[in-house]
Amino acid sequence: MARDSGGWLADLGRRVISSEDSEQQKLNKTLAIFASGLMGFGAMLWLAIYWAMGIKFSATVPLCYLAISAGSLGLYLWRRNFELFRFIQVSLFLFVPFIMQWSIGSYVSSSGVMLWALLAPVGVMIFQSPRDSTPWFFAYIVMTGISGFFDYYLTDGVQHGVTMQSVAVFFSLNFAAVSTIVYLLISYFLKQRDRLQARVDEQYKLLQAEQEKSERLLLNILPGPIAQRLKEQHTTIADGFSDVTVMFADIINFTRLSEEMPPKFMVTLLNEVFSHFDLLAEKHGLEKIKTIGDAYMVAGGLEEHHQAPGTVAPDRDYCSAICAMATEMRDFMETLSGIRKARLQIHVGIGTGPVVAGVIGIKKFIYDLWGDTVNIAARVTEQAGPSTILVDVTTYRRVRNHFDFEGPQALHVKGKGEVTVYRLLAPKAQSAELASAGG
Repeated sequence: MARDSGGWLADLGRRVISSEDSEQQKLNKTLAIFASGLMGFGAMLWLAIYWAMGIKFSATVPLCYLAISAGSLGLYLWRRNFELFRFIQVSLFLFVPFIMQWSIGSYVSSSGVMLWALLAPVGVMIFQSPRDSTPWFFAYIVMTGISGFFDYYLTDGVQHGVTMQSVAVFFSLNFAAVSTIVYLLISYFLKQRDRLQARVDEQYKLLQAEQEKSERLLLNILPGPIAQRLKEQHTTIADGFSDVTVMFADIINFTRLSEEMPPKFMVTLLNEVFSHFDLLAEKHGLEKIKTIGDAYMVAGGLEEHHQAPGTVAPDRDYCSAICAMATEMRDFMETLSGIRKARLQIHVGIGTGPVVAGVIGIKKFIYDLWGDTVNIAARVTEQAGPSTILVDVTTYRRVRNHFDFEGPQALHVKGKGEVTVYRLLAPKAQSAELASAGG
């Protein structure tokens, strides 16, 4: 029966809760409904007992309580004034037990029925707040003091027809009933709180997952230190770097190939190529900057300038890393040509020197590089032949002990005039192995 009542009360609680209520407000309203239901059930039980024992006048008190409680609930359903409903219910919790005690006689003859009034400050503490329960607890103490005064000075020792055996039974019933209701209220509160906390934890986990997804997406667009700076500040992000190695790689005749391919096949092929390039960039610790159509741009040396103050930059040769990646990209394209039954080649240009870097745009923003070094790498790429890797003089001097080159040769670069470049062949170890195999 208690379970059925609890289900009915829970259903009633759901009907009186507004969709605009917060989770805490929903919990407070549900607890208030639950508490009023428990008290109503207790009032019906005491009404039946008093009538059975012939205590007619005292039986009218729980009857009046039920009528007023039901009326306040109806008023709440009509006016949706939860504060008024809560005030009426808590007032009934506090005053009705004292009225019952005074109608029966003394504290002893009423079997301590005033203990029910303790549910008023306890209820406010549970479904409102501890601070709001203080005035109600003070009122409970005052009412208890008044009852004690009446008992001490005005009692005549008459038990109003209630035998001491009945008094003992009522003492047990009152203590058991009040303890049960307090236990049920606290238990219900804790269960609902745990459910609310579980929902909060679940939402927090979902939020964390979405945040991690956003972080990954942001790191796919921007270097890690730049992404962190962008989150922490809304000012323009622009940096000047004195030494960075920049590489451009273009797929040769890709425009003609795309006209011969179905669109889906073309996108799939380009994704396969650039995804492999991404893995190579990650392998060599380099920063992919962007793709432009069938062109791929990567840089080395940016992370060395993003070190936090007071930390030591890693001792890495990013020029060699860029050159190694370029040779692996060229070899991959030649291997892919055999698999795809199409001639897929790239030409590559590499330059080393100062650059300016920053984030541009407010929508679909990118981290980009500008400067003479970038222009040289891009222009050299345009003049490199199929499967050819051309590097500028600065890059050549940095890595000539680790790679084999042809050259030098002079190129006429738009906007720069004559530029000396070298053709990168392969790492020295790889060249030695190839020569040994050919011998």
